[in-house]
Amino acid sequence: MIEMLIPMFVAVPLIMAGVTAFGQEGRRWPLAVLMTVLAANQLAAILLVARTRDGEVLGHGVGGWSGGIAIPFVADAFSALMLAVTALLTLVCSWFAIAAGTGKIKLFAPLVLALTAGVNGALLTADFFNLFVFIEVMLLPSYGLLVLARRGEGTLRSVSGSRLYVTFNLFVSTVFLAGVALIYGTAGTVNLAELAGAAQESPLVAAATAVCLFALAMKAACVPTHGWLARAYPSTSPAVTALFSGLHTKVAIYAIYRVYAVVFDGDERYLWIGLVVFSLTMAIGVLGAVGEQTTRSILAFHMISQIGYILLGVALFTEAGLTAGIFYLLHHMIVKASLFLSTGAVEEHYGTGNLDRLRGLVRKEPVIAASFFIAALSLAGLPPFSGFIAKLTLVLATVEAGHMTVVAVALAVSLITLLSMLKIWNAVFAAPRKESEEIEELAASAGPGTQRVITAAKTGVRTSLVLPGLLLALVTLCLGLGAEFLLGLSSTAAAGLLDTSSYVEAVMR
Repeated sequence: MIEMLIPMFVAVPLIMAGVTAFGQEGRRWPLAVLMTVLAANQLAAILLVARTRDGEVLGHGVGGWSGGIAIPFVADAFSALMLAVTALLTLVCSWFAIAAGTGKIKLFAPLVLALTAGVNGALLTADFFNLFVFIEVMLLPSYGLLVLARRGEGTLRSVSGSRLYVTFNLFVSTVFLAGVALIYGTAGTVNLAELAGAAQESPLVAAATAVCLFALAMKAACVPTHGWLARAYPSTSPAVTALFSGLHTKVAIYAIYRVYAVVFDGDERYLWIGLVVFSLTMAIGVLGAVGEQTTRSILAFHMISQIGYILLGVALFTEAGLTAGIFYLLHHMIVKASLFLSTGAVEEHYGTGNLDRLRGLVRKEPVIAASFFIAALSLAGLPPFSGFIAKLTLVLATVEAGHMTVVAVALAVSLITLLSMLKIWNAVFAAPRKESEEIEELAASAGPGTQRVITAAKTGVRTSLVLPGLLLALVTLCLGLGAEFLLGLSSTAAAGLLDTSSYVEAVMR
């Protein structure tokens, strides 16, 4: 019975997106509907995790058509975990957006609901063409959110960032669709179950699927196609940056794990490519953060670097590597969103994320400082936070696989990550505040942006802006202290990637 309800993860938010689109400017009921649907989505995802935690795979063909014809929706431990975390982030980021004012613009609710439908569909589908469709369902409302979030506050940077984001993702979608066409032309199907192991048997199918993996790697911001994320993400509002950080690249990463496990069956011949590309992504991403001077730009480059860590799990393709990679993926989604929300709260209140204009906030904003400190240490991989468990398990898995050069890169990048987090901490929170006379002189010379900092300094950041980042920071602490629970679920998800027979059977059922 529950299998028949899986398509509701897509249908309900999509229908409610249409309903809330009729909401008038200033009406509150669309936001009430949004938060209700997102809360229900969160609850349903948790129930799905509970149902699949023992390795059970649930499948349903829409319309009752037979396997290979119906639009297949399949949920296993991996997809259920991703649904649960993406649902949490969408809920928390929408809460922050409403508190910041971004959520009060017309069409915010329907755009987020449509985005949710696309994310859920991409995580649940077992068909290449439908994966393309759901990625497009994700992207279309994202274009709207990217632009509307800065309505009335447009700058050259926001315009160029939005243009880059749209152009690049349209290109990626074109490449992915070409790959889907090549798969169909070489294999005669785009159904994942029917393609199980096909890349090992046919070089043509392998080459065609590689085109799709290349497109997904571009969407995940892997080197050398990482520059778009570093320029586009900081150009919109903090709320939308945090939302995108937990959804778009992570859906692409999930798809890479799934496609390589099913279609390539973990073929060891191509894993060296991943080891090279993902190691470069780790290193180049963190080095890019060194020269940045705004909080979100630094965090965006670190996001690129951490994507290299996450994808290292699939490049190892061992039980330990996949478990560590999945744990790292879930941990990173939470921690990165927390950092974007904490620094976003500062930016929303003080009007800037520039390190030179923000000083001494540890006393003025102790809760935000604590929230940032927890998430930053977790990102750097220090105990007792989830980042420590994530990096430790990943490094041990890499050592076990005998890739000591990759281990050295991972450890060096971790150290630079810590130094970059300290850079933000020292500049924004720990640096001594300037004397009032110096600040006034700076305001006179720097213009209205600095004047807003001075005005905002007289009051604290609103609690409604502080709590979302703090909540996610506490989650990473809990995941670190109780890591055994999530590691167990990640291990179940990894087992499903190593042995895809249950997944294939559920698709064809």
